[in-house]
Amino acid sequence: GVNRKEEKEVEAEKIIEEKSEPSLICPPPPSRSYLPPENIQSSLEALVKEIFGPSIPDNWQQTPLKENKLKYRLLAQLAAELGHAVPNSQLHLMRSAEDVLNFYSTPVKDVSKFDELCAAELPPNLKIIWEK
Repeated sequence: GVNRKEEKEVEAEKIIEEKSEPSLICPPPPSRSYLPPENIQSSLEALVKEIFGPSIPDNWQQTPLKENKLKYRLLAQLAAELGHAVPNSQLHLMRSAEDVLNFYSTPVKDVSKFDELCAAELPPNLKIIWEK
């Protein structure tokens, strides 16, 4: 019985040693900026037709997103392809393909309010110095 205990302790030490030290350098935060591709409408239309099949209305933008499984497939695939996901706080607003198209057609700037103020044309008596 003594040998087995020693073997387990040695194995446990090996496992502990193999774990790499956590990196102290934080990765830069992911950029939230998003520029819609030029073909967003046609690629979204093709994706809606592929996922929802022949049941879509004549105007594909009116396709309702009532079935959660299909809605999830559509939004997950778009998020993966475009690197831009619908935030949880806006998921309930995605009721039709048109809502999704509007969301993905809107560019997003990743600029802080301080950067915006520094770039804005301010009155001469107001100056903002923002050191990073």
